[in-house]
Amino acid sequence: MRIVVGLGNPGARYELTRHNIGFLVVEQLAEGSVWRSSAKALTARVSVGDPQHEVLLVKPQTFMNGSGEVFEPLRDQMDVEPEHVLVILDDFLLDFGRMRLRRGGTDGGHNGLASVLQHLATEQVPRLRLGVGPVPEDVEDIDYVLTRFAPSDDVDELVHRGCAATRCWVTEDVEAAMNRFNGFPPLSPGEGHTP
Repeated sequence: MRIVVGLGNPGARYELTRHNIGFLVVEQLAEGSVWRSSAKALTARVSVGDPQHEVLLVKPQTFMNGSGEVFEPLRDQMDVEPEHVLVILDDFLLDFGRMRLRRGGTDGGHNGLASVLQHLATEQVPRLRLGVGPVPEDVEDIDYVLTRFAPSDDVDELVHRGCAATRCWVTEDVEAAMNRFNGFPPLSPGEGHTP
């Protein structure tokens, strides 16, 4: 079974903030499914593509810096293979709407991803970075990601793109998803949905 972890912070205060784009993507993927509360996470089981592709969607209920803690109870319930885990996260260094899917690598300074890599004891964990940048010059990085999206940001399209890339990763493989989605241009206000 594949596991898709959308990173974010729990609570109404953080809803629709840039740092919570991972939550928004897994919520869209889970549309019509039931979220279950388990130790340190909300989880939903869904079928992606066809019934053969069962996926466990995970929204950590720790704060961002403790996101990897969700794997402790998950390991008790199932075999967790790092290459079958996809982490979806924000990236303020990518222009809004760009995506970067990788099969592994460092955390790139993202504390939520750092926690996941630490708890899985490997850097070889696929991740999908969704661009929420650029950060204005007069704003601190952390302040920027903890603010809500601007009205001109096409959040629906960014979520749509993230869902499409995730479905491709589930039904095909990481290479196919990288080839198809890493070249997407940034979004401008008012752009329509991708195919």
